[in-house]
Amino acid sequence: MHPVLALALVIVAGIGVTRLSRPSLRRPALLGDLLATGAPFLLLGLLLGPGLGVIDVAGLHLLEPVVALALGWTGAMVGAHLEWRMVRRVSSRTWMIGATLAIPVLLATMVMAVILARALPALAESWGHPSLAVALALGGALTTATSQRGPRLGRRNALMDTAFGAGAVAVAAALDHPHTAVRTLALTLLAGGACGGLFVVLARAGLLPDPSETGIAALAVILCGAGFSYAAGLSPFVVCGLAAAIFMSFSPAEVRRAIAAVLSRWEIPLYAAFLIVAGALLRPMSVWVLPAAAILALLRVLVRWVTARFGLEVDPVWRSLPFAPPPEFAHSPIRQGASAVALAAGFDLVRGASGAVLVTVLLSVIAAETIAALTPLTARPRSAEVT
Repeated sequence: MHPVLALALVIVAGIGVTRLSRPSLRRPALLGDLLATGAPFLLLGLLLGPGLGVIDVAGLHLLEPVVALALGWTGAMVGAHLEWRMVRRVSSRTWMIGATLAIPVLLATMVMAVILARALPALAESWGHPSLAVALALGGALTTATSQRGPRLGRRNALMDTAFGAGAVAVAAALDHPHTAVRTLALTLLAGGACGGLFVVLARAGLLPDPSETGIAALAVILCGAGFSYAAGLSPFVVCGLAAAIFMSFSPAEVRRAIAAVLSRWEIPLYAAFLIVAGALLRPMSVWVLPAAAILALLRVLVRWVTARFGLEVDPVWRSLPFAPPPEFAHSPIRQGASAVALAAGFDLVRGASGAVLVTVLLSVIAAETIAALTPLTARPRSAEVT
C-alpha cells in the first residue's frame, strides 16, 4: 500500500478508536482505564499490519517520522507543565522527597530487568543489547507517573517522577552507543534548547502570528525537534519536552495559553496514530515479554507502596495523609499513562528494535492500572487520564 494511503487509513482508524473514549459512552470504569493506556490502538495496528496484512509494513517504515512527531508531542505535553515559574518554587527538600519516590522504583525495576534478561536468553534477545541500557530504559519508563490534572500535590510528584524517568531514558539511549554517549547527551540538550529558544525569540520579538494562531508555530517547533531527533538518533520525547519547557517558561502569557490549548487538542489523535503505526511495525518477540511485564508492574506497585508508606515520613504534608492516600493524591503514586509508553517507544525507535521494550512497558502500564483499580492500594480518581 502506498504510504499516503497507509497514513490516511491510520488517521481514520485512530479517529474511530478515539471515539471509544467519549464520555457519553457508558462502560465499566476499569475498561475506561485500559482504553486510556492506548492498548486498543496498538492492537489495531497489529491487526492491520502483521495480522491481516492490510498495511504494508515496508511502506509504514516511511511513516516513522509520524511516530517521532507523536512522541515529541507527548513529550511536549509533559514539558509544558515544567515551567520555570513552577520549578523555581520547588525547594531542594521537595526534590529530595520526589527522589525518594522515583529512585527506588528506577533501581528496583532496573535490577529486576537485568535478572530477567540473564535468566531468560530469549527475552534478552527480544529486548536487545546492551542489557544495561535496556534495563535503564525500562526502569526510567516505569518510573513515570500519570496525573497532569487534578490537585497540586499529585501533579507535582507525578511531574517529578516523569522528569526522573525521562532523564533515565535519555541516558539509556546514549548508553546504547557507549562510544558516543557524551556527544548524544550533549546533542539532546542542545537540540531541545535551540528549538525552545528559537520559539521564545520569535515570540518576544513579536514575529509570531496572532496568539490564537501560535499553535501552528508550536507545531513547527515540535516537528523540527522531532525530525531532528529522528535523524540524529535522539529521543523525540526528551528533545521536545525540553523545548516545550523552555518556550512555556519564557513566552508571553497569551502565547502560553494558546499553546497549551493546541497541545491538549491534538494529544489523543497523535497518540492513537503513533500506537497504530507502532503496532503495525511490531516484529515477532519472545512470549516471555508477558510474564516479564507482569513481574515489573507488580514490583513497581510494591516498591511505590513502600516508599509512599514508609519513605516519606519526614515530610509533614505526607504525615498528614492517611494511607491509602485520599483521591487528591492517590492518582499519582501507582497509576501511569502515555508518558511511560512514549518513553519506551522512543527508545525502541532510536535503536530500530523490534518493539519489545514498548510492548513490555505498555503491558506493565495495563497491569498497574488493573492493580490500582482492583485493590485498595490507591484511591480511585474521578476519571482516567491519557497523559
